[in-house]
Amino acid sequence: MKIALFDTRAYDRAAFDMANGRFGHALTFLEPRLTRETASLAAGHEAVCSFVNDRLDEAALTTLRNTGIRLIALRSAGYNHVDLAAAGRLGLPVVRVPEYSPYAVAEHAVGLVLALNRKVHRAYARVREWNFSLDGLVGFDLHAKSVGIVGTGRIGRVAARIFHGFGCRVLAFDLRPDPALVSELGVRYVELPELYAESDVISLHIPLTPATHHLIDAGALMAMKPGAMLVNTGRGALIDSRALIAALKSGRLGAAGLDVYEEEEGVFFEDLSNRVLQDDVLARLLTFPNVLITSHQGFLTREALANIAAVTLGNVSAFERGEPLDNEVRAEDVLRPAR
Repeated sequence: MKIALFDTRAYDRAAFDMANGRFGHALTFLEPRLTRETASLAAGHEAVCSFVNDRLDEAALTTLRNTGIRLIALRSAGYNHVDLAAAGRLGLPVVRVPEYSPYAVAEHAVGLVLALNRKVHRAYARVREWNFSLDGLVGFDLHAKSVGIVGTGRIGRVAARIFHGFGCRVLAFDLRPDPALVSELGVRYVELPELYAESDVISLHIPLTPATHHLIDAGALMAMKPGAMLVNTGRGALIDSRALIAALKSGRLGAAGLDVYEEEEGVFFEDLSNRVLQDDVLARLLTFPNVLITSHQGFLTREALANIAAVTLGNVSAFERGEPLDNEVRAEDVLRPAR
C-alpha cells in the first residue's frame, strides 16, 4: 500500500526503511504534522501514518477520506489525538501500536527519578563550569522508599519491577489490579488518596481519557506527601501544569520529572533554540532547579523504534489482506476509568 508518514524525523525514516524490507509498502516521508491544514498532502496514498502531536480531528479525517485514504495507522500507543467517533462515522479504521518497548519508557521514568534525586542535571552543568562544589546536591537513598505506580499496564508493570529491584516498597493503583505483581513483588494496590499520601515518588503510566484529564490537579497535589517527587512519562494532560507550578512554588512538591507536557504540540520535537518560547507555563516550569523536562523521548530507543515500525507496517499489511485488525481502536472500546 501507499503510505504517507507525517511528522517524521531521520530516526523514523531509518527504522521504517529497515522494517519495510519485510513488507514492501510504498512509503512517503513527510515532515509536517498531520492536521486539517496538511491532510491534503496525503492525496495519492491509501493509508496515513501519524504520531502523537498530529491532530486528527473531524475536519482532518474528512479531508483524508476525500483524498482516498482508507486506513489511519498510528505509530504510537496513545490515540487521544484522534477523533475516534468521527473516524468511525467516516469508515476509517484506526490501528495503533499498543506495545513497542515498555522497557524504554519505564527505564526513562526511572532515569528521571535518579537524575532528579541525585541532581545529576545540575551537577553536570556545574562541573562544566569548573564548579566542583557539592552544596545543594544532597539526595536520598531510593532503597526502602515508597513508590506509587499509577497504572500497571505494560509500562507500569516494568516500572514496578525496576523500583522493586532498588528495594522500594511499591504501591499501585489500577482499575484492573495485576495479581502477578502482588504475588511476585509484594505490590500493594491502594486507592489514589492513600497512594498520594504514602508515596515518596509517584510515577504516572495511564492513558489520557476524559476521566484522567488533569488527574493530578491542585487537590491531588495537596494530598501528596510533602516533598514527594512526581514523574510523568504518560501523557502531558494527566497533570494540570498551573497547579503543578503552584505546588512547586509553595515547596509542597519536592521535584517533578516530565517527559510530556499538556501543550507540547508544536514545541516538543522541534528546534526552537533561535526563537522566543511563547509558552509562558512551560517557560516557568523550566526555571525550577528541581524540575527536569525531556522532550517526549521516553520511546526513543533502537529497540522501540524497530518495534514501532514493524507493528505499524504489520497493521497496514493485515488491513491490505483483509485480515482482522488486532490493534484496531474504536470509540466504543475506549476505557474511561474513574478517578
